[in-house]
This record gives sequence, structure tokens and C-alpha cells, in this order.
Amino acid sequence: MASEQTPGITPIIVLVRPQLGQNIGKAARAMLNFGLSEIRLVAPRDGWPNPSAGPSAAGANVVLEKAQVFDTLAEAVADCAHVYATTVRKRGVTKPVVTPQQAALAIHREPGRSALVFGPERSGLDSDDVALARAILTVPINPEFASLNLAQAVILCAYEWSKGAALVQPTVEEILPPAPQEDLEGMIGQLVAMLEPRDYFRPDSRSDATMRTLRSILTKPGWNHLEVRTLRGVLSALKRR
Repeated sequence: MASEQTPGITPIIVLVRPQLGQNIGKAARAMLNFGLSEIRLVAPRDGWPNPSAGPSAAGANVVLEKAQVFDTLAEAVADCAHVYATTVRKRGVTKPVVTPQQAALAIHREPGRSALVFGPERSGLDSDDVALARAILTVPINPEFASLNLAQAVILCAYEWSKGAALVQPTVEEILPPAPQEDLEGMIGQLVAMLEPRDYFRPDSRSDATMRTLRSILTKPGWNHLEVRTLRGVLSALKRR
């Protein structure tokens, strides 16, 4: 008998009767952005592989290459202990209703494989599809415009799951290392040489304290070498004037 799987297993994305290859590719791209890589397709309208999926995936080829195709949803989720049907309506089926955040927390907490099931672009999941699920996953959305495309729905669910995963937080911008002390000393020396002829450090009894304060101000920000070079250029320009 197979051993029970541990909590926190990456969920499977299941697309039921997807209509356009481009949308499959966009869904794959959304998945990989947030650490999901296993996609299963149920009776894709235009067959599989679909040449339109690759360009839309924008590099998420590893997801498309491993895609599995099934004839029915029941076959696609046969190995899953937790199945979430994404829909904005209950469609007359009585099921627990959860948000993407609640589903993500449960997936991280509960043992066994989990599947997030998405319906066709035009009509969504039908009642028979929803009946296979353990719970209905509904995105809180503007009731006056409850329209999400397939990739948007996938990315919302994938993002919520990623909050509990060990993904690397990208930096807002490239951060250069701090400038070496030698560069800072050069900048401070240049500024001091410009200030001394103007009697900035007088009276002499306060010159040491003034120098310490000035040094503290200039070393506190942690300038990188480009910033130090820029500031020294400013000082050189002021000196020329």
C-alpha cells in the first residue's frame, strides 16, 4: 500500500475542455510564475499538443511538455484527495464554498494531492463537473462584472498557494553592494578640502566634533560605488564654479 503523502504538496491545475491553445499557454505561464508546474487537460477542444500554446506560455515550456491529457475529469483527478471546482455559481450543487485563500491554506495543511479545476472559457464547469469536487472555490469579485479569463483565475489561485511556499521574493530593483571604505574616504576628503578654506570647521574647539558628525552623515546611507562617484562629480562641479 502506498504511503500517505505529506501536507504541502504542490496542487495540480486541471483545465476541463479548454477551447484555445493560447489560453492553455497563458495558464501555464501563470502557474510557473508562482511555483506550479503540473497541468492536466481534459478533452481539449483542439487536441494536444497545440502549437498555439507555446508562444503564449512565454517560456513556461516545462509546464506544457509535462501536460497530461484525460478523457474525463473523473480520470484526471482520480489520484487526488481534495478537488476544488472553480466557479462563480453553485449551479444547484450543494458543496462547501471557499475562497482561494482558504483553499490554499487547506492544501498546505492537509495530506494528499489536491486539484484546482477550471472549466471551459466560455461556459465554465457544468453541474456534473462540480459534482465531482469536494468544495467549490469562488473568487470574491464585483457582482456587476464577474468576468475572469482562464489565466486570471489560475493566477489568483496560484498566487494564494504561493504565499505558503518557499518562493524567493524578487527585489524591486537591482541592489549594488556598498562602496568600499576607500571610496567613502576619498569623497569625505574631497568635501573637507573644499570646506576648510571657507572656515567651515571653525572654531577649532568644535572642529573634531563637526568632522565626526559630517563623517556620520556621509557614511550612514551605505552609498554604492556609482552613488559615490556621482557625488564626487557634484563636488568637482561645485569646485570649478
